[in-house]
Amino acid sequence: MNLSEPRELAPLLEAFLLASGKPQSLERLFELFEEGERPEPPVFKKALTILAKSCEGRAFELREVASGYRLQVREKFAPWVGRLWEERPQRYSRAMLETLALIAYRQPITRGEIEDVRGVAVNSQIVKTLLEREWIRVVGYREVPGKPAMFATTKAFLDHFNLKNLDDLPPLAELREMEPEPLFDVEDAPVPASLQALADASLDPEGAEAPKEETSFHTLLLELDSMEEGIKTDFDDLLRDGAMVPTGELPLQESGLERAEPVEPAVTVEAVEADEVLEEEPETVEEPAVPEVPEPDLVGAQQAREQLLAAVAALDKAAGRPQLTDEEAEALALAEAIEQERRLLDD
Repeated sequence: MNLSEPRELAPLLEAFLLASGKPQSLERLFELFEEGERPEPPVFKKALTILAKSCEGRAFELREVASGYRLQVREKFAPWVGRLWEERPQRYSRAMLETLALIAYRQPITRGEIEDVRGVAVNSQIVKTLLEREWIRVVGYREVPGKPAMFATTKAFLDHFNLKNLDDLPPLAELREMEPEPLFDVEDAPVPASLQALADASLDPEGAEAPKEETSFHTLLLELDSMEEGIKTDFDDLLRDGAMVPTGELPLQESGLERAEPVEPAVTVEAVEADEVLEEEPETVEEPAVPEVPEPDLVGAQQAREQLLAAVAALDKAAGRPQLTDEEAEALALAEAIEQERRLLDD
């Protein structure tokens, strides 16, 4: 085989490309020949031209992409050839394609600049997916506060879209004519701040902040105990607080009873009236002996109340004081009964 002849070299190059299954650069094709048999570069290029012409009218074509030359099925046969694979071709969201297009046309570009153009926040999952597919890469950092990363496309991006270089990208004017109506994209939806922070941390593990120390369950219990100090939770607390209040003088909010009408003003009025009576009648009036009221022993509450009222009525009648109303008499009797109980407790 005369390798210096382009027509004989073309079938050999075709065999190389069919066997490789991926693009091969001219440098790589040169390395496949030994130094003594290596053709001249012009012969290589002419052989490739012959190979491209020989593919005309066939189902495949010779295509030059960023990584080199490759043989591939023509695009018009893609709908039928794709049936060979059970998996459906992956569909890319509108948000991902817009992000990738901005990087391709305006590279190098930062994430913040992409957000300014699109008007929405860039989902971190989109950037992560593009980096994993090796369609974009970080080419540097912008000299501004925060030093954001700058993204650019890769050779894998050009190979995937059958592009030799960025000059093969369609003009923006054509894209504007093809632009469809804007649709809502799920990936453009606002992401909670906590999830966004986790996604950002997964992209930049070195810059992620250290997790804050979690509060233990025991510490939370101690804090709750300190908050509950001073709060009355049982009757022991009420009795302890009530020990400081004299018997019969419990606060209204703790006793739950309505305060009885004060007796002192009535007694004072009666004392004044008694003084006036004494001034008018200087002669001394002997007070009759107050009949002793037998202390009720196992007597019902109603009987004790009636006895107290009778005793009060006898005292009022003997002292010559004006007749009290039923409410005043009942209040006075209740006060005396409380005083009597207090004395019994003191004894």
